[in-house]
Amino acid sequence: MKAVGIDLGTTNSLVAFVHGGQAQIIDVDGGKATLPSAVQYRGESETLVGRAARDSAADASHQTILSVKRLLGRTAEEAQKLGFGDSRIKQDGSLLRIDLGHQQPTPVEVSAEILRELKRYAAEALGGEVSQAVITVPAYFDDTQRQATRQAGRLAGLDVLRLVNEPTAAALAYG
Repeated sequence: MKAVGIDLGTTNSLVAFVHGGQAQIIDVDGGKATLPSAVQYRGESETLVGRAARDSAADASHQTILSVKRLLGRTAEEAQKLGFGDSRIKQDGSLLRIDLGHQQPTPVEVSAEILRELKRYAAEALGGEVSQAVITVPAYFDDTQRQATRQAGRLAGLDVLRLVNEPTAAALAYG
């Protein structure tokens, strides 16, 4: 059982592991260090994550979700105050959903797609199952947003060992 560190970013995400006391970033999405935090739902069975989703967003904007991290743990009203004037954002009881017509994923489900993809790349690079992760979150994330991040990790098949504030992670990385 291997543990990784994941920076689940608004624009880009990355995954790393510790080897010999040093963090090693795992190449993802065509040998790059970062995975664009973009998800595109193409019908019931096909989902693109990363560069392919981001690059085809102009042609399929209604099926593509960008910057989903900003919606984690939020309501539709809060999303509008943040500038998400997207008519696809709907409140479904206590859940926020993104209406794509054929699907209505939650921000947690979209984030889980990104985490699942990072987990897959990590498993390939490390040669075995990856089931544990430490995930960074913005220091300003409230409890609801932190729980949504944990839930996304669980949905992606990860045991989230800890959520680390991004400034703390940066200090540890450069300390």
